[in-house]
Amino acid sequence: MDNNKSKLTGIFYGITAYVLWGILPLYWKALDKVAPMEILAHRILWSLVFVLVILYFQKKLHQFKEIFKSKSNLIRLIFATIFISINWGVYIWAVNTGHIVETSMGYYMNPLIVILLGVVVLKEKLNSWQIISIVMATIGVGIMTFKYGQMPWISLTLALSFALYGLMKKTISIGSTVGLAMETAILAPIALGYIIFRQVSGVGALGHVSSITTIILICSGIVTALPLLFFTKGTQRLPLSSMGYLQYISPTISLILGIFVFKEEFTTTHLISFSFIWIGLAIFTISQIRDMQLKRQRQKIERF
Repeated sequence: MDNNKSKLTGIFYGITAYVLWGILPLYWKALDKVAPMEILAHRILWSLVFVLVILYFQKKLHQFKEIFKSKSNLIRLIFATIFISINWGVYIWAVNTGHIVETSMGYYMNPLIVILLGVVVLKEKLNSWQIISIVMATIGVGIMTFKYGQMPWISLTLALSFALYGLMKKTISIGSTVGLAMETAILAPIALGYIIFRQVSGVGALGHVSSITTIILICSGIVTALPLLFFTKGTQRLPLSSMGYLQYISPTISLILGIFVFKEEFTTTHLISFSFIWIGLAIFTISQIRDMQLKRQRQKIERF
């Protein structure tokens, strides 16, 4: 009974995390009068402040020292910071320039990009199902490229940067909250310098646009950290594979917002392209479920 309750709680935390990530476009759209780079700078700075407060009450500030004991961990964290800052920056810019549909495509593609990185970087071998899923996604991207004469670079940048970020974090033994604090701490001096420069130049958003805008900018730290905390709580109660199945909630919500709320273009070409990616994801998911079932069967046989 307790195990079932824990799983249900984990599902709640997981769904909440992905729903919050899915509705992020609504938040960044409320800052459409602020330059994307300035939004990014505020997101970095206020995320650090909010996470430090959390770590203080959790009595985990001392964990900062652990990362400096390993030079290789520190280097990986710096690369992770670069990748996540690219991801955040491109995402904010894309949302506020009318490309929410493309951002959703990027996050649908992310699991398949992760597989490719596993092959290229970790020398993992693909099974036939995974090969088919990647081919389907590639066809989807190819259709968009052929129709519009250019690669869907927003989607590809978001998918690749987040996959590389995940790869770096996978090799670092550090908690997600502490990791976010470290990543934002690395970027904080640059972010603060940029905010000060904008304010001194008279084009900064703080106090120059509206009080609501100022509040939204300051709360961007909460918006960034809160889904991560829910996600962490979810992973503590659910297998990572189960959390993986929930990840499609986020791009689905973003896609719905892009099409029906912000009236972005969604042509027949978009539908065909997305369909190939969705089919690829379905094949990938079925493959994962099948592998898990086979693994459980082998474990049962080994017990006997």
